[in-house]
Amino acid sequence: MRFCEKYAPENAFRSGLKMISYVVPHSIYPAGYHCKPSDALPFISLASQKNFIALHHLGMYAMPELLAWFVAEYPKHSKTKLDMGKGCIRFKNPENIPYTLLAELFQKISPQDWIKCYEEKIRK
Repeated sequence: MRFCEKYAPENAFRSGLKMISYVVPHSIYPAGYHCKPSDALPFISLASQKNFIALHHLGMYAMPELLAWFVAEYPKHSKTKLDMGKGCIRFKNPENIPYTLLAELFQKISPQDWIKCYEEKIRK
């Protein structure tokens, strides 16, 4: 958790959902999340599941170039096989989490970049 707080994008804040979530607050993006406008815009979340730790990065889901960058960089930072969905990375062993790569990922896009992408590609 300290890692996430250290490298979380500037102006994102932690939300008290069922997982650690960094969101774009209504003070920056008043429209909120399109599925439930009363919720702040989700950005990055971390969850402890039964058999793995899940990191959800919605920027990778919506930005193919960011996903391609991450997939290409992952083998340079980890000896384990990449286990992921469209925007969810699963880590089965906390000792194998490539923290330096995640720090780079967290700093690749700002909340303002995420808002722009979100409005262009998701919120229509």
